[in-house]
Amino acid sequence: MESAMSAGIAVAEALQNQLPWLENVWLWVNFLGDPKSLFLFYFPAAYYASRRVGIAVLWISLIAEWLNLVFKWLLFGDRPFWWVHESGYYSQAPAQVHQFPSSCETGPGSPSGHCMITGAALWPIMTAISSQMATRTHSRWVRMIPSLAYITFLLAVGLSRVFLLAHFPHQVLAGLITGAVLGWLMAPQVPMERELSFYGLTSLALLLGTSLIYWTLFTLGLDLSWSISLASKWCERPEWVHVDTRPFASLSRDSGSALGLGIALHSPCYAQRQGIKRKRESCKLT
Repeated sequence: MESAMSAGIAVAEALQNQLPWLENVWLWVNFLGDPKSLFLFYFPAAYYASRRVGIAVLWISLIAEWLNLVFKWLLFGDRPFWWVHESGYYSQAPAQVHQFPSSCETGPGSPSGHCMITGAALWPIMTAISSQMATRTHSRWVRMIPSLAYITFLLAVGLSRVFLLAHFPHQVLAGLITGAVLGWLMAPQVPMERELSFYGLTSLALLLGTSLIYWTLFTLGLDLSWSISLASKWCERPEWVHVDTRPFASLSRDSGSALGLGIALHSPCYAQRQGIKRKRESCKLT
């Protein structure tokens, strides 16, 4: 594992020093691949285009983010920006790498959340576009464009995380594979017409499940705040350590999104709008 981490630092050094003109590109890709962007941008845009795809993006995002939190607690992955100091790597082979404001995330590093969560959530968008193109063209190459764009974007997100010293390549690879598998498994299982209690119980299950896992590991003597301490210790600037990168911040977003989705789908405004839409569709059919 030490050799894999050393190789990861070498890759990050090459990205930072051999291709300095791509710095702004990596920073933008990192922003576009941030799980928070799924809730703020991708979900509203997808919902505007297709109700089912939009709900799928939100649902898969919150479940994948919760699973990513659990995986990180269980796998105890280091992040490059603190590992180079804690391991003594600098004293053995000084690396010409530097940090960025997005480097100092406080959660454990394995697997990459950017790759895992974004990869899972963008799966229904990719498959929806692919099916649309399949009905409009017989060209095999044209039908492959959405899949190629999906893979290219996720690879770029992974490289941006290595560039920022936020993840090692093997953590990125784990996130990419896990995200694609989750997207493939969860896309057909999106809850579209469920009772409000289902969403409320889902929100409660996320909170209670995480608390149970946390206190179980804590009782076993595992310090789950170890990554926060290392991030605060080795981040170049204290202001780069953000509260919203802590594990329980994502849990609040996920449980709130699950409950909010249920309330929104059962609100009178939404029901009235759906009723008007059904009337219009029946008129068109007549």
